[in-house]
Amino acid sequence: MSGYDLVSVGRTGVDIYPLDHGVGLEDVKTFEKFLGGSATNVAVAAARYGRHVALVTRTGDDPFGRYVRREAERLGVDPRFITAAQGPPTPVTFCEVFPPDDFPLYFYRYPTAPDLQLEVADLPLDAVADAKVLWATVTGLSQEPSRSTHFAAWQARGRRRHTVLDLDYRPMFWADAAQAGVQVGRALEHVTVAVGNREECQVAVGETDPQRAADALLERGLELAIVKQGPKGVLAATADERVEVPPYPVDVVNGLGAGDAFGGALVHGLLSGWPLRRVLEFANVAGALVAGRLECSTAMPGGAEVEQALARHGFETPVERTAP
Repeated sequence: MSGYDLVSVGRTGVDIYPLDHGVGLEDVKTFEKFLGGSATNVAVAAARYGRHVALVTRTGDDPFGRYVRREAERLGVDPRFITAAQGPPTPVTFCEVFPPDDFPLYFYRYPTAPDLQLEVADLPLDAVADAKVLWATVTGLSQEPSRSTHFAAWQARGRRRHTVLDLDYRPMFWADAAQAGVQVGRALEHVTVAVGNREECQVAVGETDPQRAADALLERGLELAIVKQGPKGVLAATADERVEVPPYPVDVVNGLGAGDAFGGALVHGLLSGWPLRRVLEFANVAGALVAGRLECSTAMPGGAEVEQALARHGFETPVERTAP
């Protein structure tokens, strides 16, 4: 049960994505289903690089819940901590696809979802404490008992290196941004890495300027702050180093999975012991590749594909090594 490279905690479900693009859902005739949910997608993305990954989440006791467990395992994620329970059904998520930059999401998670009913008793505390990376998202803080469960996971782990909070703020899951800001502020006291876009940084620390947002996150005691800037690229900051990389050019099909692909690649790069710039370049390209595809989980690239894209973009292929 111990020895995981990554334990990811939080949202799961089934993505029902349209095969007809450029039209609203009312006019879509065909759909396809995929494994989804941010914490789930990050786990799958890291598994694509050969990482030993577990997902801690809860589904409904229903056919879509069985699909989540089966598909996660097929995609390389240890499913033993994916539990099923009576109660709300396994959630589904629809989107509309209007490339290059409009992808409305429709979450069917009301009034709650099974993953927000995750309890402390569901946590594999030894695995959480021992994992090389623990990944959690802000969505998991939006309701009880999931909120308390996340804090219990952080307390079991301590403020260990590579304890990551994905700032993934979804306003539909919160009463307002102020409530989210309070919970994110509490969470930042327990993590060492934060990843988010400018709007998510505003919720977390009240700053949208990338440099000031990074400063504010580091002032909370984090070791690494990553601020995504969309078409302006990505900024990463530590106490001693600050790196910015430009966007990787891609014909966007669906931008919804890019952040999760970035996350899984970030995990791999950090654990490989690469320099910060190489980690950021690798993750940025992985995200761009997935933005050029419809689905999220099954779109995640492997290492060879990312390295080939890096080479095409003029970067050298990184030398694989493991962090001490």
